Amino acid sequence: MTAQDSATARTTIAVGGPSVRTAAARNTPAARATGRTADRTANRAAPAASRQGALLAGLGVVSFSLTFPATAWGLESFGPWSLVAVRSLLAGLIAVAFLLVGRVPLPERRHWAGLAVVAGGTVVGFPLLTTLALQTSTTSHAAVVVGLLPLTTAALSALRTGRRPSRAFWAAALAGAGVVVAFTVQQSGGALSTGDLFLFGALLVCAAGYTEGGRLARVMPGWQVIGWALILTLPLAVLGSAVALAAEPVHLNAHGVLGVLWVAAGSQFFGLYVWYRGMAAIGVPRASQLQLAQPLLTLVWAVLLLGEHLSPAAPLAAAGVLVCIAVTQRAAA
Repeated sequence: MTAQDSATARTTIAVGGPSVRTAAARNTPAARATGRTADRTANRAAPAASRQGALLAGLGVVSFSLTFPATAWGLESFGPWSLVAVRSLLAGLIAVAFLLVGRVPLPERRHWAGLAVVAGGTVVGFPLLTTLALQTSTTSHAAVVVGLLPLTTAALSALRTGRRPSRAFWAAALAGAGVVVAFTVQQSGGALSTGDLFLFGALLVCAAGYTEGGRLARVMPGWQVIGWALILTLPLAVLGSAVALAAEPVHLNAHGVLGVLWVAAGSQFFGLYVWYRGMAAIGVPRASQLQLAQPLLTLVWAVLLLGEHLSPAAPLAAAGVLVCIAVTQRAAA
């Protein structure tokens, strides 16, 4: 039956049932105040989660920026195939330890295809192709691939998820990528090396791995995403290490050991862990644009760790990239 309240519209009344008491309880001043408090808390939590996601993705970028210099160090002690196999083996063992300690159950069957893409792109494809490229390319020239990676990741993410970032987002992303590419090509003297095909191939497979990893990190913790991807490749890493170490000479030194340890624990595990967590929090397109700073960070490490020459244009390029990052973070994505 219905009743007419002098201050409200018609309200449906169900006599005597528990739903009436529940509805009434929800309509009390105390309940309404609790609801408003919950809304305010949620509104405050959203920016905090976004800032935390950006911070985690930024830590991933810093970790990744050391990958090329560490790889160059690793090549002082290992051959290219040995370096890739050993780094995957060590990272896989770290993943096994974390998953066992955490007693993490196996992922659902529907997630294994995505994990295979992550493994093929970020665990095998990108490390192998960039390591082969660094045999003939300088670190600064190889940074070109990182300059193009955010734009490629955003494009693949849009195709994969059906989301369409705003025009302002794409304009800032293209501008940032243009700044990075122009700077890094100028740093390498404008000449293309024989490793460019490896670099462009690495660009595509890594973007695919980042896109799938960011999607999976929404349904499972980021460290589990990279952990299971590493475990998928562990048998191949064991076999590859045995074959490559027997075929390629090994000359251990401090640089070589530090290099392989960093690319295994720092880049391959920790970096991808915080990176996927950050992407899950702020979205793949916005997180990918933070990587616009990665080539410039890599060039700084190249100067400090490898003694490569850095152009005076670096501060201008850095300022341009930071402006583009600020725009993409504010644009709707």
